[in-house]
Amino acid sequence: MDLHILDHRLRVTSIAKSGLVHFTHPLIKLIFLRNRTRCKFLSLTETPENYTVVLDEEGFKELRPSEHLQVESSVWLPLNVASNANASVGSQAVGVTKIAKSVIAPLARQHVSVFMLSTYQTDFILVREKDLSVVVRTLEEEFNIYKEVGGESLLVHDQDFSNGIYKSSKEALQSTLHPVLIPQNQFCVMSLDPDTLPSIATTLIDVIFYSSSPKESEDLDRIKFFSFSLIDGYVSLVMDTDAQRHFPADLLFTSSSGELWRMVRIGGQPLGFDECGIVAQISQPLADCDISAYYISTFSFDHALVPEEDIVSVSDMLRRQRKDPPADA
Repeated sequence: MDLHILDHRLRVTSIAKSGLVHFTHPLIKLIFLRNRTRCKFLSLTETPENYTVVLDEEGFKELRPSEHLQVESSVWLPLNVASNANASVGSQAVGVTKIAKSVIAPLARQHVSVFMLSTYQTDFILVREKDLSVVVRTLEEEFNIYKEVGGESLLVHDQDFSNGIYKSSKEALQSTLHPVLIPQNQFCVMSLDPDTLPSIATTLIDVIFYSSSPKESEDLDRIKFFSFSLIDGYVSLVMDTDAQRHFPADLLFTSSSGELWRMVRIGGQPLGFDECGIVAQISQPLADCDISAYYISTFSFDHALVPEEDIVSVSDMLRRQRKDPPADA
């Protein structure tokens, strides 16, 4: 398989809900006025706590410093796995499940922190720029690794980077088994033609900026979650079925099965960015069971989406995992 280090240098930021009004103009510019910005990588996710905005350096220039803006200090690089035509034969799973054993688990064993962003089109594994040498050395036996530079893909090896600290792959993971929450919302993972964005501008602005409703705060079994990504010209949307009803059905498209997804929210308190193995502790058991999963990290918590038909077995599996954690977890 091929692994690509994409030509983006990303920042992970959080906008407080109380301060969103200060960022309305730059966010609208980044989402709808592509000819007015050189930003090529934008992801915005609303959770009950805040808005997580992941964007490249050109997009980051649009966000003015503010007491309402938190910025994680690292520069992050997005990795993307391109499967060969004959790879993963026998597995029908999609999303992070496909790369759990080949990418997520090996990086966790090397104590490399990852920030996951699944979209309708693909899965991005974000790693800190300073960890790149360890990432390449860890994964180069399994992958042909290419670094995209100015539109070209150049084959790279670990000696192309400054030495990082490489730990024994047999070293046990010490990640905490965080509590999980399974809200009752049904979610959709969708896309649309980016040229149709202007036609849904009013709806999208309403959902992103004005969507809080009284019933939401009263319904403790449901959770506010909406994710919009515009990455290299491709749009991805993750929303619950209530939000979906606001959009014209003929503009949004999803997989042919029209599958609905349920969420597993990871973390009782904000997770931070330094702990390793959080994605692995969720994705690896799902991979063992060949269960598809999209995975979206945010500034405070992580979120896995699994097929609705699998939510009972996933819930049971996570409950057992937390009751009887394995010795090397």
